[in-house]
Amino acid sequence: MSDQSKNGYMLIFRGTDWYKGLSPEEMQKIGENWMNWFRGLMDEGTAVAGNPLEPEGKIVSGKNPIVSDGPFAESKETIGGYFLLKVNTMDEAVAIARQCPGLAYGIRVEVRPVAGECPIAAEMRADALAGKQ
Repeated sequence: MSDQSKNGYMLIFRGTDWYKGLSPEEMQKIGENWMNWFRGLMDEGTAVAGNPLEPEGKIVSGKNPIVSDGPFAESKETIGGYFLLKVNTMDEAVAIARQCPGLAYGIRVEVRPVAGECPIAAEMRADALAGKQ
């Protein structure tokens, strides 16, 4: 994997029960810290998008698609939201992730490069160019 991505990086925030055991005042302060962090990243042009995700949704799966309620995962694995960053290297993205105000409360931040295209499509194109069928 390259250490550079021309398509940016995504921070995926895992864990939705970070606020358990906190007072309303503590929750308010952490929420303000989180929003200040995000607004600062937006103002400097480092973050281009970001939103929390609702806890409920639907899962579509199978050859004959079935729709079910979801997602169902342990609360520490549940994705609570994301930021899309416009930075050039994994190191830059990780440095931003390390500033996450939720880390001290059990949030985990997954840092992933955004691919320019589906890797399967790229492989199929390469095979076609090489004359493989």
